[in-house]
Amino acid sequence: MTDTLKTVSPVDGRIYVERTLETAAGIDRALDLARAAQRAWGSLPLAARCEILGRAVDAFVAKANEIAPEITWQMGRPISHAPGEIRGFEERARHMLKVAPEALAAVRPGDKSGFQRQIKRVPLGVVAVVAPWNYPYLTAVNSVLPALIAGNAVVLKHSHQTPLCAERFGEAFASAGVAQNVFQYLHLSHDDTARLMGDRRIGSVCFTGSVSGGRAVVAATALGFATSGLELGGKDPAYVRSDANLAQAVETLTDGAFFNAGQSCCGIKRIYVAGSCYEEFVAGMVELTMQYRLGSPLDPQTTIGPVVRTSAAAAVRSQVRDAVARGARQLIDETSFTASVPGTPYLAPQVLVGVDHSMPIMREETFGPAVGIMQVASDEEALRLMNDSEFGLTAAIFSADAARAEALGDALETGTVFLNRCDYLDPSLAWTGVKNSGRGCTLSRIGYEQLTRPKSFHFRMAT
Repeated sequence: MTDTLKTVSPVDGRIYVERTLETAAGIDRALDLARAAQRAWGSLPLAARCEILGRAVDAFVAKANEIAPEITWQMGRPISHAPGEIRGFEERARHMLKVAPEALAAVRPGDKSGFQRQIKRVPLGVVAVVAPWNYPYLTAVNSVLPALIAGNAVVLKHSHQTPLCAERFGEAFASAGVAQNVFQYLHLSHDDTARLMGDRRIGSVCFTGSVSGGRAVVAATALGFATSGLELGGKDPAYVRSDANLAQAVETLTDGAFFNAGQSCCGIKRIYVAGSCYEEFVAGMVELTMQYRLGSPLDPQTTIGPVVRTSAAAAVRSQVRDAVARGARQLIDETSFTASVPGTPYLAPQVLVGVDHSMPIMREETFGPAVGIMQVASDEEALRLMNDSEFGLTAAIFSADAARAEALGDALETGTVFLNRCDYLDPSLAWTGVKNSGRGCTLSRIGYEQLTRPKSFHFRMAT
């Protein structure tokens, strides 16, 4: 087993970061320190914690010009897009700070003569956050900041692809005056990550990653009975109805499929289009896709960068080849994108038609820039196909009829339903999934419920 992590940059294949992995003794020490620090942190008034953490957000945003290029080098997002992650980080962080007083306020069930009754939201203790590389700050902030606001201590284990992100969190919290050991990050092996999650000192695990990773979390936490919130990805569908604004649907769904090189848990992976506008939609999406510029993410003109590693590009190419072998047609000539080279992480975006649900490209998660499009004859057929998936994170409907969209949304087996947009997290709304997309909730006031436990106070007043 290696005792170091090495982050290979998809930009040029070189080692960009190298860090020593923490030992079992180091994990044990960190958890003891976290438990001790949490008691004092949790006893601070909520307003005091929010003030300190607001300064931490300020400190993080102030370093945006340094942080954005690090995102590009670590996971390959175009440099022109990387600053958007810092803006999204700030939006979510500010919102969770804003709603905290109401979300964490005591619940009072009503007057009862001679009694005082309330339910307080109290911290869980130590929360472990296991964060991925694809949106390294946006995914982590969903849990890290609310957990701290709620009075927990946090131990963050970030992806080996994006270790500097964990360190940037640490810098921001330290500079803002968050007490030592209230927030810690650990660079860990897979085995030691499981050891961390299964430790009885952990009150909850917040995990974003694969379905297999989610199962590993459930297994690891079973011994200590820690709660767990799991965001496990998706195969998110979109439905373009005959009454949709077609130009807007083409633009939005092309971006939803190919932003971040398609490496988004809630990116658009399959599209169903009403027959009356199918040909026009497909033509529009192909035309727009051909306008993307694939190349070095350090070039400000690049609009789609490499996927995270060569093996990820090979997996997407394999899904596309399998679909073509089963009768699908790929509408994008990969050779038109001269930077798309087999054996590298640089991969052209791909649009496929002639697909069906017998093909893995329409059923299995595709973590890269490839999307399948099917023609449908009715709302009922679209609904059946959208629900025909083991995943259920988001679904998007494009239509001028909001009432019909809501009725369809009620029948969709998904955590979020979009109308005329996609691939976006509104921090005012609960972020959650069903089926193999996970369980639990982050963001919104409801997100605090996963990071606290209810404690009832039932007082008979002296007479």
